[in-house]
Amino acid sequence: MIELDAEQAAARAWFESLRDRICAEFEAIEREAGSDAAFQYTPWNRDGDPEAEGGGGVQGVMKGRVFEKVGVNVSTVGGEFAPEFARTIHGAAENPGFFATGISLVAHMANPHVPAVHMNTRFLVTTRRWFGGGADLNPPIPNDADTADFHARLKAACDAHDADYYPRFKQWADDYFYIPHRKVHRGVGGIFYDHLEGDFEANFAFTRDVGEAFLDIFPRIARRRMHDPASAEDRERLLAYRGRYAEFNLVYDRGTLFGLKTGGNIDAILMSLPPVATWA
Repeated sequence: MIELDAEQAAARAWFESLRDRICAEFEAIEREAGSDAAFQYTPWNRDGDPEAEGGGGVQGVMKGRVFEKVGVNVSTVGGEFAPEFARTIHGAAENPGFFATGISLVAHMANPHVPAVHMNTRFLVTTRRWFGGGADLNPPIPNDADTADFHARLKAACDAHDADYYPRFKQWADDYFYIPHRKVHRGVGGIFYDHLEGDFEANFAFTRDVGEAFLDIFPRIARRRMHDPASAEDRERLLAYRGRYAEFNLVYDRGTLFGLKTGGNIDAILMSLPPVATWA
């Protein structure tokens, strides 16, 4: 197993505790909908190494009545980047050694009026140390109230740390979650940040608040919309939207590339793909 220093261990413990609370809340929503769906957890080791010398993680997946497919993954891995890939990573060009721990979540919802959602926070170590992550809302049928509430909650989390964070990280999300070949954004945005380094305690506190903000606001939105009536046309819009989501994740998403380039678990990496989608 990878030996962790105090900062690495603290980050790993937080990400895993956040996973536990998110999964419990999502299962509670399923119970409220009359479903007994629960997360199924699958441990994995990096590169399939039974000794786990490069670390590993746990893939959690649930398929239910409200959450058609949701994945909540945690991982803690280390090793060396391939030389070409190392040149693209912050602080790795001169030394390919790395450590990464984080949580990654994607939820595809059964009701077209409940937005899909993505959330990820992570701590990476090369010759530099930094936090990154964010959360973004992906409604097939946008609802202004849901969008406003989601952004307001993330803004509150940002404003508690730096008045510049929300406008900066919102713009970063708008720029990042864009599908150039379609000339459309993937969803209605959120925040995205990376390379937040320097003061570990301050940056870790901000990252925790991003996780808490997500855990507060998304279940409220899901409960608000999960019983909304949906037509066959609404379902068609959902499936077409999912096609766009899949295109982004397979062509542009940096997290997908990072996982594939660092010996991650293929099923865990591709858990972000929707269970069913259509292309016109």
